[in-house]
Amino acid sequence: MTNPGGRLYGIGVGPGDPELITLKALRILRSVPVVAYQSAVDKESIARKIVSPYLDNHQIEVLFHLPRALEPENAKSIYDREVQPIADHLAAGRDVVVLCEGDPFFYGSFMYLFTRLADKYKTEVVPGVSSLMACPVALGLPFTYYNDVLTVLPAPLPIEILTSQLLTTDAAAIMKLGRHFSKIRNLLHELGLASRARYIERATSTQQRILPLDAVNPLEVPYFSMIIIPTKNKL
Repeated sequence: MTNPGGRLYGIGVGPGDPELITLKALRILRSVPVVAYQSAVDKESIARKIVSPYLDNHQIEVLFHLPRALEPENAKSIYDREVQPIADHLAAGRDVVVLCEGDPFFYGSFMYLFTRLADKYKTEVVPGVSSLMACPVALGLPFTYYNDVLTVLPAPLPIEILTSQLLTTDAAAIMKLGRHFSKIRNLLHELGLASRARYIERATSTQQRILPLDAVNPLEVPYFSMIIIPTKNKL
């Protein structure tokens, strides 16, 4: 049962280009008194940077940190604490919009707020353009044809799982590369997929880079990067 507090919005703001935010998300962003966004410690929020042209500095801003790569038992108490300031605004009757890179429910940090707050406050989620859609377009690569199977793989997965998935799919997107890039590149060479693979980082943003797989410096690969393996089939 939800209480009569403020309304929680999770809006997808797209992968980087400010013009890829939807009209609905923009309307909500401009209408609420509180704007919340995630960032890594001591780093600029990517989501806020995307929407910065649309902010008028009259809204309350709430920054929160949800560390990645934590075991669930260690993450729970941290996530509970970080979400509390947002819960306080909702309890006080203030609507809160949470900015989400890409889409809120596609590997988005908003899911951790949703599971903690959606049962207590009215909540609306607005889909966004995800990197999964933006990267193939930026690369100029049709992803799939007809009944091709597309598999999305997080790079931190074990080699055995990555191998079995890559060998049985028509097309693939490998996300969350970061420090796992070398592992992925070596695997793609071993499986004979490197010639089809394309690397892109920070798609659609002013910092977008597209590089040949073997030209990528593993020490400079950001979290927001992706390897696309398009289908071999062309109709």
